[in-house]
Amino acid sequence: MTRYGMIIDVDRCTGCYACFLTCRDEHAGHDHRPVALAQPDGQAWIKVGEQERGSFPKVKVSYVPVPCQHCADAACMGAATGGAVYRRKDGIVIIDPDKAAGQRGIVSACPYGAVFWNEERNSPQKCTFCAHLLDDGWKQPRCVEACPTLAIVFGDLDDPASEVNKRRAEKPLEDLLPKLATKPLVSYHCLPKRFLCGEIVLGDRPDQCAVGIAVTLRNGRQTLTTVTDNYGDFEFLNLDVDADFILSIEHAGYKPRELAASAAAEFNLGTIVLEASG
Repeated sequence: MTRYGMIIDVDRCTGCYACFLTCRDEHAGHDHRPVALAQPDGQAWIKVGEQERGSFPKVKVSYVPVPCQHCADAACMGAATGGAVYRRKDGIVIIDPDKAAGQRGIVSACPYGAVFWNEERNSPQKCTFCAHLLDDGWKQPRCVEACPTLAIVFGDLDDPASEVNKRRAEKPLEDLLPKLATKPLVSYHCLPKRFLCGEIVLGDRPDQCAVGIAVTLRNGRQTLTTVTDNYGDFEFLNLDVDADFILSIEHAGYKPRELAASAAAEFNLGTIVLEASG
């Protein structure tokens, strides 16, 4: 029995909106009963959220596509009556266009904001993983097919050879909002997290880039190491939120430096000068 799943790699997403546009192409103006009514203007069954982190000149921008998560513990199912929302054997959660008529509470029940209200048709609507195409023999939804960077992959979670399972083994998997514990079929790689950065300058050679200097960041849970790049810059990614760190810098011929830092917010330590030891 097929059990579908999706992985979205945020590091690969460039914010091109191909997934959103292709979803519109497939669903706008087209009823796909019994799994969906046509998508009206103003709805985004896969939203692309832009998250900007840091401050000038150290800024990072990530794009996070968010379709329906097709949760195993789906709040929309609990809010529906009369079987208006159901889970197929392949795991896809479907809103029945007829049974769901008038049930506006299904929209507000979704903690991801992935269910929309169609005022004209008096019905809630959402992403279906293009179930009508899968039932017709397609191997993936339109958004997956259209992604130029392969940021979105889809397949059978019970097939060890499927692309989605190959991706699952590449990097740690994350849920979009893990505290909700909804057991979604959509998993993520590299969701945006806190980072810390800075620049090192050698006090006796300020006109030269401080390349290859060892920098260590540690607290009780994490010890991370890196070296400065060709411009003397360094950065640490994916830090524990609200954690206090000690930053240590060591370089032969220079006095070691130690600074306190916090990942409570993106933090640019600015320019750190190493003074010669002799």
